[in-house]
Amino acid sequence: MSEISYPFEPFKIKTVESIPVTTRKEREKILWDVAKGNIFNVPARAITIDLLTDSGTGAMSDMQWAAIMSGDESYASSKSWEVLEATAREIFGMPFILPAHQGRGAEHLVLTVLLESITRPVVPGNGHFDTTSGHIQWAGGVGVDCICDEARDPHNDSPFKGDLDPGKLRAEIKKAGVGNVPLVILTITANTAAGQPVSMKCIRDVSAVCKEYGIPLFFDAARFSENAYFIKTREKGYGNKPIPEIVKEMFSYVDGASMSSKKDGLVNIGGLVVCRDRELYRKLANMATLFEGFPTYGGQAGRDIAALAVGLREGMDEHYLAWRIGQTRYLGAKLRENGVPVFWPTGGHAVYLNISEAMEDMPLAAYPGIAFQNAVYVEGGVRVCEIGTILAGRDPDTGEDRHPRFELVRLAIPRRVYTQTQMDYVVGTITKVYEGRENLKGIRLIYEPPVLRHFTAEYAEMELARKG
Repeated sequence: MSEISYPFEPFKIKTVESIPVTTRKEREKILWDVAKGNIFNVPARAITIDLLTDSGTGAMSDMQWAAIMSGDESYASSKSWEVLEATAREIFGMPFILPAHQGRGAEHLVLTVLLESITRPVVPGNGHFDTTSGHIQWAGGVGVDCICDEARDPHNDSPFKGDLDPGKLRAEIKKAGVGNVPLVILTITANTAAGQPVSMKCIRDVSAVCKEYGIPLFFDAARFSENAYFIKTREKGYGNKPIPEIVKEMFSYVDGASMSSKKDGLVNIGGLVVCRDRELYRKLANMATLFEGFPTYGGQAGRDIAALAVGLREGMDEHYLAWRIGQTRYLGAKLRENGVPVFWPTGGHAVYLNISEAMEDMPLAAYPGIAFQNAVYVEGGVRVCEIGTILAGRDPDTGEDRHPRFELVRLAIPRRVYTQTQMDYVVGTITKVYEGRENLKGIRLIYEPPVLRHFTAEYAEMELARKG
């Protein structure tokens, strides 16, 4: 009998949505004939449990829906904007707030403005996610991973495996030259490192290095409240501090942040940029007017802005966060109990399967992460996402595949959406695929774009000789 406990949901269900149930034969046909082997192209009407992403897929509260009904759709300086601006200033302690249509819109503004005057910019971080890397590459730059060594061990219990190593950062700054490093980005939590959190000590230490060299430090803050909860529960001295106080301290060490509001903002669309410097804000706002919209709406409807103002506060509720992170831990622990290799400990928003270990006999050139994610869909209609070689893309200089530290498959859990029995269904589906993994075929690319290829690539299956 399992001793794994399941957290108490601090809410009750008010509205329900039917879940599609399909046959294995239907799923095979849809995956290969319609989606060309790419799980992103599978229609939502054919997905039973959708763990593709936690971005914009959560359920909004009654208070958020109430805010939507009172949203002000004035083009400029609406009442909804005034509420969001005041809320964001209070939470993040930053004077300048700029909305964007979503996280990559916010990234585009920050990275375009800060990288535009440098010929070959180098941007250190603790593992840039796909859109961040794409924007850096688009601007002619290079992203450098300075994550701590603990992140390279999927089995140890280090509490903050998302930390950026200050020594590695200092070495990269010296190597590139201070003038070629326009900013440092700390992603909280570290998505490409299995959603692992970043400690307050790390934030403080990295801030000190950046100040020493006069380099701006920015957060990718999409999951800021989840990271704050980990600091509260894992870092000495923070156990009795409320989440809003921890958040404010986190942001006190940085010069600004970009974020997708679709994660810890608990809304279905939107992004934000926050910063301290007036001149930087003006440059960002000018860019935003061209690409996002007037600086007080940034490509969002007034009702979306109103819902975000509520969601930012709800996302910091400790009872909600205990349940949210507890649900993720439950899913990871159940899979681990069944022998499935899981990157440990689990992070806040997702469980990451260690495909490097699960399918070590399949060559990386056969894209085992894609093979496994597709098999999970065919087996049970569960959509998950490869975070591995395909997502990492190709080296812009050599054209060869870039292989990350681990080949992972991510199970990103939407917020306030799925129940315990649905998590148990996911456990059963993935366990069955894992137990039959020696029968999985390799994958070959038949089409790929030059940037962010995982979104639109097309695949075919292939027979292959296994390693060993």
